[in-house]
Amino acid sequence: MSRPIRFNAFDMNCVAHQSPGLWRHPEDRSWDYNTLDYWVELAKLLETGGFDGLFIADVLGTYDVYAGTDEAAIRQGAQTPVNDPLLLVSAMAYATEHLGFGITTGTGFEHPVPFARRMSTLDHLTKGRIGWNVVTGYLPSAARNMGETDQLAHDARYDHADEYLEVLYKLWEGSWERDAVRRDREAGVFADPAKVHHIGHRGEHFSVPGIHVSEPSPQGSPVIYQAGASPRGLAFAAGNAEAIFVAAPTKPLLRETVSKVRAALVDAGRRPHDARIYTLLTIITDATEEAAQAKAAEYRSYASAEGSMVFMSGWMGIDLSSYDLDEPIGNVESNAIQSAVASFQQASDTGKEWTVGDIAAWGGIGGMGPVLVGSGESIADQLQSWVSETDVDGFNLAYAVSPGTFSDVITHVIPALERRGAYEREYIPGTLRHKLFGEGDRLPDRHRAAGYRVGGVNSTIDDSVRDGIGAGR
Repeated sequence: MSRPIRFNAFDMNCVAHQSPGLWRHPEDRSWDYNTLDYWVELAKLLETGGFDGLFIADVLGTYDVYAGTDEAAIRQGAQTPVNDPLLLVSAMAYATEHLGFGITTGTGFEHPVPFARRMSTLDHLTKGRIGWNVVTGYLPSAARNMGETDQLAHDARYDHADEYLEVLYKLWEGSWERDAVRRDREAGVFADPAKVHHIGHRGEHFSVPGIHVSEPSPQGSPVIYQAGASPRGLAFAAGNAEAIFVAAPTKPLLRETVSKVRAALVDAGRRPHDARIYTLLTIITDATEEAAQAKAAEYRSYASAEGSMVFMSGWMGIDLSSYDLDEPIGNVESNAIQSAVASFQQASDTGKEWTVGDIAAWGGIGGMGPVLVGSGESIADQLQSWVSETDVDGFNLAYAVSPGTFSDVITHVIPALERRGAYEREYIPGTLRHKLFGEGDRLPDRHRAAGYRVGGVNSTIDDSVRDGIGAGR
């Protein structure tokens, strides 16, 4: 028996997300993404299945590496158009009681002060069920839309993000003491000024002298999500993240990735299981093996090869439009392609040389992650095998069609896991952080953020800043 498996749903405020072309399937409703009804019904469905949360990805630009333009992305609906994920949360939280919400926003294009307030507001409104997926950005088109010629160099983006998080931790953890709000009607004191601290931050990128303008929310800092895969990104995740998203097409590769993440957490002064690790996966299931295989074949008939190539070109940084679909991969001059395809070949185990068309077929459903097809019992067998052999905590489930893919998992897979004692559908009460770890609502003392609390080892909060303001200096 494996330890309990965790599920997280992976979506985006757009059509088809990681399965380009599937919006055309008659059972898909993702094209209805710009209505609250779609999101509220999805959230309620996921909660019936005991999912940890709904993780909503985001981009601020278009995929324009393929053919050097964004025309194919627009034509295929390849994460274009895309709406803001944060505005969905209040309605979904009101319609649910336990489901968590992991929202993606970048550190490169918004000042931390208004963002800190926005997340504190959502933490209040959700009663502590909000999480933040920290991204530094990867689409050059987003940087150009913000007036930059390109994004910062890779490691420089993480250096900038380090200070961004430092400011946020000072605001969320160190500005208001937890008992600052008194609501004392007789004394006429709503909050005690002596317990509200100006953070006095002066850094390379930001100068933030004042207080956090929101009172302490249930979690303080939201649950931090991260998906950095590079050495610099992994170090950033190990210092900050509580839920880490990874992707690997085979169990040996995933085991290696998970081992690196656990080791990095220890190197950051944390415990190896201080972060939940979810791996990208798509499940196609039905009542029988035959029905599941037929469903998968039907889904693949709707997948868009061009849409898949748009994504793969953007993710790997090489324009695949200049190659025929039957071009052998060996003729594509890209280390990123060669490395990725080597991994895909391990997963397919056919022994044949891959072509550009094979890349398009692989990415047609679920993006870069593997696709499991089978009955509920068969999928349960496979999931338990992935967990026991890799030490992963759970799965970040992409969809072929929405909400049908998630509904099928709830109908066929979760009952099979429950019968084996390998899934816990019932939620424990409390905030998202407490549901994930059972250790309380606040970030633990061993987390980086603890050092920025009032009196913490890294705290630079200085009430002389407030005294100076009061004296007119």
